[in-house]
Amino acid sequence: MFAIFKREVRSFFTSPIGYLIVGSFLLLNGLFLWVFKGEYNIFDYGFADLSNFFLLAPWVFIFLVPAITMKSFSEERKMGTLELLLIKPISIWKLVLGKFWGAFLLCVIAVIPTIVYVFAISGLGMVEGNYDLGVVLGSYFGLLFLMACYTSIGIFASTLSDNQIIAFLVGILVCFLIFNGFDAASSLFSNGETQQTIQALGAQSHFESIARGVIDTRDLVYFISLTLLFLYLTFQRLKQLSR
Repeated sequence: MFAIFKREVRSFFTSPIGYLIVGSFLLLNGLFLWVFKGEYNIFDYGFADLSNFFLLAPWVFIFLVPAITMKSFSEERKMGTLELLLIKPISIWKLVLGKFWGAFLLCVIAVIPTIVYVFAISGLGMVEGNYDLGVVLGSYFGLLFLMACYTSIGIFASTLSDNQIIAFLVGILVCFLIFNGFDAASSLFSNGETQQTIQALGAQSHFESIARGVIDTRDLVYFISLTLLFLYLTFQRLKQLSR
């Protein structure tokens, strides 16, 4: 598994794609948070906190994570190297996990520079350092779990076609539906209890729950279960392709 992991990380940073994706994430967030006027702009918001960043980041990752994962297995299929990987003395699970952790690490690397934003809002407040550290840590924690979920979805999408563009679009669609689809569907019902039940099926409500600074085991179980589900689907799909 570690050999696959190193191979994935090396492939990202020996080509422009890794730097492009990390740079795109930081550029988009920086422009929307600090430059462009609008609802996400921290200066227009009027409060020295990072809530706007944690509202924006899940939407940006809906596009960036599939861009990272789209080549994971689709490129292997197109180049004819998937068969070589499957006949090597490495289990399919280790192959899947190696690809997953390699892509997930790139997502984490993209997020690490945003810690600068914490120091920025600390200096912007009327009282320096007057921000809720628990909420910030909870939000970063929730973002990591959400990225893991997106990554497993993107890895699975990359097994469905040898065309990277199709894998990219399928990854975006499924990530969007998992994050916002259930929340949007809940608006079709007038009963408050039914709305809450449907919203609880989507990732957005669980992410927002963790982002409030309260770590609930139900939210953790949700993200871990969803991540494992798509990794299992990836495993099953590769078993099909190996026959």
